Amino acid sequence: MITLLKNASLFFLSLLLITCGGDTDPSYQPQFGDSSTLKKEEYIFGVHPLHNPQQLQAVYGPLIDFLNARIKEISFRLEASRNYATYEEKLYAGKFQFALPNPYQTILAEDRNYQIFGKMGDDENFKGIILTHKDSPIQKISDLKGQAISYPAPTALAATLLPQYFLHSQGLDINRDLQNHYVGSQESSIMNVYLKKVAAGATWPLPWKTFQKDHPDFAKELQIKWETSTLPNNGLVVHTTVPSPILTQVSQLLFELHTHSQGQEILARMPLSKFEKADHQTYQVVRDFIHNFTQNIRVLEVE
Repeated sequence: MITLLKNASLFFLSLLLITCGGDTDPSYQPQFGDSSTLKKEEYIFGVHPLHNPQQLQAVYGPLIDFLNARIKEISFRLEASRNYATYEEKLYAGKFQFALPNPYQTILAEDRNYQIFGKMGDDENFKGIILTHKDSPIQKISDLKGQAISYPAPTALAATLLPQYFLHSQGLDINRDLQNHYVGSQESSIMNVYLKKVAAGATWPLPWKTFQKDHPDFAKELQIKWETSTLPNNGLVVHTTVPSPILTQVSQLLFELHTHSQGQEILARMPLSKFEKADHQTYQVVRDFIHNFTQNIRVLEVE
């Protein structure tokens, strides 16, 4: 019996050595983790509410995929916000490493640890437009007196501030002559006109083009009644904590999008011809406009 137990012990010891021994299996190769599978640092790219969150993902998602495919050190994630107030809260708190704010938000971001490094091109499209129903009795600016007008948000530059400045220049008292409805998004402002909840609604060309494409039956019942002057387009800002080599890579990729077919397809979704370099001085005209607006129309409250 003792011999049998001894032989059994030797047998299991042999199995243990075969299983765990480093040299007993010549085909064994140690397995190491692939460094490429390690979790990368995530950079959030925040785009202001040009569209609703679903539409924003459809438009800007391919751009984020493009950056992720070419910059290996980090990963990018697009973050949409349900309205301007939510977006501004995140931006001014420094949640985004990269962001695409409107020009007013761009100049405010500079005081909150962001640097302007670029902008959207096509400044001729950065203007306000005021829509009415085609069957609307509104024919001239004075007809709007006492009427309700929709806007995306109090701080939407092209779609709110420029239209309000335009109406002011045409003789309306924005605070007394109009019922100003801030409805949260560009699409909501347009839909308020379509549903005849307001006499007129303000937006700007890019969301209007998207609305015409996505809702042609609704859009054909509306018309652009008035247009405003233009300002520099939406800015590109980077948080000061982002390393310079990463900023250099992102800048090069963005500013060269218009030079190749894949980039042109990405830009066409926006729709935009190109991104371009910009800096603090590029937006001085916006600072001057904001100064005049606050002096003559209303104070802009910032959280």
